[in-house]
Amino acid sequence: MERALVSSLMADSDLLVQFISSFEKLDDMAAIRETNPIAWELRVGEPDQFGWTQWRPRKEMVHAELLAPVYAKLQARFPPFYERLVLSYKWAEVDLSSFRLLANPPGKDLYRLLAEIERDKGLWESLIPAGYIQFGKGPDIDYDPVCFDIKSPTKLRDYRIVKIDHEEILCNNRIKVVAEVAPSFEQLVRQTIERANSSDK
Repeated sequence: MERALVSSLMADSDLLVQFISSFEKLDDMAAIRETNPIAWELRVGEPDQFGWTQWRPRKEMVHAELLAPVYAKLQARFPPFYERLVLSYKWAEVDLSSFRLLANPPGKDLYRLLAEIERDKGLWESLIPAGYIQFGKGPDIDYDPVCFDIKSPTKLRDYRIVKIDHEEILCNNRIKVVAEVAPSFEQLVRQTIERANSSDK
């Protein structure tokens, strides 16, 4: 039993590393102080003559108990793999081709992550009561929220991943699911890794 648990944790850790590595394969990772201050906090190297540089995710461990105030506001837990991700790394918003992952900004707690989830109050105030937690957006300039559908938990405490029409919320105060992005967050991660690996070829 213990050996199986250790093996599972090692596999999850490897998957986490592969997912983080996919960021720079799918996104340009540009950091500009004025337009992306979180990326600027995570910059590597000196900016060029135009003020551009690159950012990279930062391994930065956060104690699991610091999830408690976040969960108190969300009234649900993150799926296990996303939970491990936010407890292990900090990153700026990143476009992963099929969706954009909201930032988990640097800091010793997770209040800035919660601020990213709550950023658009119109969406936040509609999504949470309806049973959706936003963790991303559509790719490129697509503003539709990408969410955990917390009404559909799997046996492994993961959730279906859906995209919701933001205009229906903001204009008509109505939740309209426009697509299932993946059957679970872990599956979304695996799809992203496959897409990143394919882009190398």
